[in-house]
Amino acid sequence: MAKTNIVVVGAGYAGVAATKFMAKKFKKDSDVAITLIDRHSYHTMMTELHEVAGGRVEPTAIQYDLQRLFARQKNVTLITDTVTGIDKDQKSVKTVRGNYPFDHLILGMGGEPNDFGTPGVKENGFTLWSFEDAVRIREHIEQTVAKAAIEPDAALRRAMLTFVVCGSGFTGIEMVGELIDWKDRLATDYKLDPSEFTLKVVEAMPTILNMLDRNDAAKAERYLHKKNVELVLNAPIVAVEADHIKLKDGSTIPTHTLIWTAGVKATSDAADFGLEKARGNRLVANEYMQAKGYETQNIYVIGDLVYYEETANKPTPQIVQAAEQTGHTAAVNIVSTVKGGEKHAFKGNYQGFMVSVGAKWGVANLFDKIHLSGFLAIIMKHIANLKYFFDIRSGYYMFQYLMHELFHIKDNRTVTYGHSSRYGNVLWTVPLRIFYGLVWFIEAFKKIVGDGNWLQPHTWFGEGSWFTGSSVFPWTWDYQQAADVASGASQAAEATSAASGVGADAAATTAETATQAAHFGLSYAYGEQPMAVIEKSPDWFTSIMKVMMPNMEVAMFFQKMMVFVEIGIALAIMAGLFTWLFSASTIVLVLTFCMSGMFYWVNIWFIPVAFALMNGSGRAVGLDRWVIPWLQRTLGKWWYGTPKSIYGQK
Repeated sequence: MAKTNIVVVGAGYAGVAATKFMAKKFKKDSDVAITLIDRHSYHTMMTELHEVAGGRVEPTAIQYDLQRLFARQKNVTLITDTVTGIDKDQKSVKTVRGNYPFDHLILGMGGEPNDFGTPGVKENGFTLWSFEDAVRIREHIEQTVAKAAIEPDAALRRAMLTFVVCGSGFTGIEMVGELIDWKDRLATDYKLDPSEFTLKVVEAMPTILNMLDRNDAAKAERYLHKKNVELVLNAPIVAVEADHIKLKDGSTIPTHTLIWTAGVKATSDAADFGLEKARGNRLVANEYMQAKGYETQNIYVIGDLVYYEETANKPTPQIVQAAEQTGHTAAVNIVSTVKGGEKHAFKGNYQGFMVSVGAKWGVANLFDKIHLSGFLAIIMKHIANLKYFFDIRSGYYMFQYLMHELFHIKDNRTVTYGHSSRYGNVLWTVPLRIFYGLVWFIEAFKKIVGDGNWLQPHTWFGEGSWFTGSSVFPWTWDYQQAADVASGASQAAEATSAASGVGADAAATTAETATQAAHFGLSYAYGEQPMAVIEKSPDWFTSIMKVMMPNMEVAMFFQKMMVFVEIGIALAIMAGLFTWLFSASTIVLVLTFCMSGMFYWVNIWFIPVAFALMNGSGRAVGLDRWVIPWLQRTLGKWWYGTPKSIYGQK
C-alpha cells in the first residue's frame, strides 16, 4: 500500500498543534508519514519574546527543541530547512536542500512585522517577532545603557536612555512592562539613577489595548501612569531615524531605541506560492482551512498565515488561540480524509485575553465574564501557559517553564516577588541537612540496638529492638489481640496477688496520671509529657493499614523494613544525594506516623526542615551537585535523543 505523505511547513503554535494531533491519530498507521519542516530546530514561545527582550529570562527559556517535543512520535520526521516554493501540480514542497512530495500539505509559516512602509523602521528600528529579534533588542539595550553611562553630553545621554515602544497592543504593552521591571537593575549595574530612564508608548489610535474591555484597558493605563510610562496617543510615526522618531504632527522624540510592535502581516516567504492573498498578504482559505482554489490538491493554511472570515470582514485574529484552533481544524480534516469521515468547519472559541505588564501585574478578561487585574491576572497567564504544555504533552518543558518563571529568576521579577527564586545561597543549609539526616539515622539505629549496647554489635537486634517481639504499631485488630491472649496466661497467675494492691495503687496511679497529662508544645519542656499530634488513628487510615498489614507476620516485615528505609534516607540526606526526593519522603513518613498516633508535636519541626532542604540543599557540599546534572543528561538523551541544530541531514 502506498504511503500517505503529510507535510507541515512551520513549527509555530499552529504547526505544532496540527502535527501533534495527527501524530496521535495516525500512531498505529504505518502507511502514514508526517514531515515537519521549519527553518529552525526549535519552537519559539512567541508570547514570551518580551521576557527575553526585557532581560527577565535567559534566551533559551523560550526555545523548545523540536526533538524534545516530538521524540516519542515516531511517525514524525523533523527537517530543518527553508521552504522556497510549492509545486502544486506535482504536489511537492521545494526547500533549499531538497524536495518533499506530499499528499496533504499544511502551511503554517506564521507572520512577520508590518511596518506599513514607514521610512526607517527596517534600518533604525527594532521589531519583536522572532527569537533573533528578542536577543537583538536585549543586547542593544544593554549596550546603549552602557554607552549612556559614560556619555557627558546631557541631551545625548537623555536620548540614549529614552526607550520608545510603537504600538499599544499586547506585544507593545508587555514589552514596556518588562522595561519597567528592568530599568532598576540596569541603573544599578551601570551606576545610573532610575529617574534618568524615560519609557514611552507611541500609539496611532486614541486608546490602548483595543482588544480588551475598556475597563480592563483603563486599569492598565492607570498602572502605566503610576510607573511613569508616558503614553503618546493619536500620534502615528511617520519616520524613524537613528537618533529620533518623527510623528505625524511634526514633533520629534529623541531616542536611540524604537521597538516596533504596531502590526503583523503574513510572512513574505509565502508571497510567491501562487495562492490567493487578502489583507496583509494572508492566504485565503475556506471554512475547512483549505487554500482557496486548491481544495482538490489538499493544501491547507493555518495560523497567522490564514485569512478566513468568521463573520463579514472579520478574519481570524492573529493570536495563539486562533493559531492552535486553525491548526487543529486542518489536522482533523486531513485525518477525516485519510480515514474516512466528515469534514469539520472552523469555529473560533476564544476563551479570553491576558496581558502582562511586567512580571507581577497584568489584566485578564476570561470568557468575557471574569475580569482580573494585578497578580491574579499573572497567575492566570501562567496557568494558560502551563495548559499549553499539557495540550502538546510536554512535561519536560512544563517543568522548565516553572523553573524559568518561578525559580531561576533574579531581581524579584516573579509573581511571587522573588520569594520562590532559587538564586539564594544554599550553602548555609548544609549543617541543617547533616543534622536532619543524623536525627533520622540515630532514631532508626535505636530501633536496631534496642536494649543492647551501641558499641557491642552482638547485643543488637535483641530485646527492645524492632526486630523481636510483637509489632509496635498501635493497631487493634485480630493479630494484635492474639498476641495479647498469648501473654494473658502468664499474667493471670499474677492477677490474684496483685488484686490486694489494686485499691492502694489506684489512687497513686490516678495522681501520677494527672501529673503526667500530655501538654501541647513545639519544644520539649523538662518534666512535661509531650502531646501526640493525633491521639488515636482515624478510622479511614486504620482501614488502609488493616489492608496493608492484615497479620502479625506482615506487620513485622513492614516494621523491620521501615528501619532500613529510614537509615537509607538518613544516609542519603547527609550525603546530599537526591535531597529533594528523600526530604519529601520524610514528610510523607512523618505524616504517616502522625496518622498512626506515633508522633509528637515537639518533633513537628521535621516537616518545615524537610521543606527547607528541598531548595537545592544537596547541590552545596553534596552529591546532588554531580549526580543530578549527570542524570538529567543521561535520561534526557535516552528519552528525547540528542538535540541538534539541524534536523533531517543525511
